[in-house]
Amino acid sequence: MTSTTAAAPTPVAKSAGHAAGRPARGVRRKWTEHGLVFIAPFFLVYAMFLIWPLISGLGMSLTSENITGSGGEFVGLDNYAEAVRDPEVWSSLWNTVWFTVLSTVPLVVVGLVLALLAHQLQVVQWLWRLSWFAPFLLPSGVVCLLFLNMILPSDFGLADQMLAAVGLTPEIGWLTDERYAMLSIVATTVWWTVGFNFLLYLAALQAIPAHLYEAAELDGAGAWNRLLHITLPMLRRTTGLVVVLQVLASLKIFDQVYIMTGGGPDESTRPILQYVYQQGFTGYRIGYASAVSYIFFALILTVSLVQPLLSRRRAEEAAK
Repeated sequence: MTSTTAAAPTPVAKSAGHAAGRPARGVRRKWTEHGLVFIAPFFLVYAMFLIWPLISGLGMSLTSENITGSGGEFVGLDNYAEAVRDPEVWSSLWNTVWFTVLSTVPLVVVGLVLALLAHQLQVVQWLWRLSWFAPFLLPSGVVCLLFLNMILPSDFGLADQMLAAVGLTPEIGWLTDERYAMLSIVATTVWWTVGFNFLLYLAALQAIPAHLYEAAELDGAGAWNRLLHITLPMLRRTTGLVVVLQVLASLKIFDQVYIMTGGGPDESTRPILQYVYQQGFTGYRIGYASAVSYIFFALILTVSLVQPLLSRRRAEEAAK
C-alpha cells in the first residue's frame, strides 16, 4: 500500500503592486488613457479661452497694435514703461484697492454675523437663508438699476426718505458727490453679494461638532466665551477662504461702477479695469491696454499666492 501525499499548491507570486492593492501597470495605463479622453474637451476649452488669450495678450502688450489690427509694431517694454509713468493708471489702481478695502471688511463681518444669527434660529431658517442669498442671484445690471432708480436718487430715493424719517434732510448726492459715490457703490455691492459669504459661514458653522459646545457648557462657559474660544477658531480656515475670494472678487470690480457712475464724479470711482477698457476700446490702444492689464494681473496673482503661503506657515508652526 502506497500512500500519496497531495502536493500543496504553489503560491502565486504577487507583484508589489498587487500586494499593495494597486492595479497592474496595464490597467493603470488604460485608466490613464481613458482619463485623458474624458478631460480632453475641458482642456481644449481651457486652452482656447484662457491659455491662448493669455499668450496672445502678452504678445500684444509688447506691440503698438490698435483695435483695427493695424500698427502692430514691436515696441518691447515701452508700453509697460509708459504705464508705470501714467498717473491715470495709479489713480485707477488706487480706486480699485480702496474699493477692495472698503468692501471686504463689511462683506466678511456681515456675512459672519448673519450666519451666526441664522445658525441660532430653530424655525423658518430657510426663509432667512433665502432672504440673504436671493440678491446674489440677481444680475449685476438689475441690482445697479434698482439702487440707481429706487434707493439712491436724491429727494425721492429710499435712502433720503429714511434719513428724512429721522428728521434729517441732507440732500446727499449719493452718486454725484465724490465723498459718497464710492461708499454708495460699496453699499450696493455688500447688499448684493453678502449672501455668498453668508452661506459659506453657515455651512462651516453646521460642521462644528456639537459636543464641543456641550463640554464647554458643562465647564460653565458662557455664550461669549464659546464664540471666542470655539466658534471663531473653528472658522479660521473658512475665514481665510472668504477673505481671499472676496479680495479677488473686489479687485475685479467693473459692472457696478460702469453702470452707476461711469467712473465719476471726476474719475473718483474709476477702477483699473474700466481704464483698461477705455484705453483698449475707446482709445483704440490694444497694446497699451494689454500692458496695463498684465500689470494688474501681476497684482492679483501676488494676492492669490500670499494667502496660501501664510496659511501653510501657520499650519507648520501649529504642528511644531
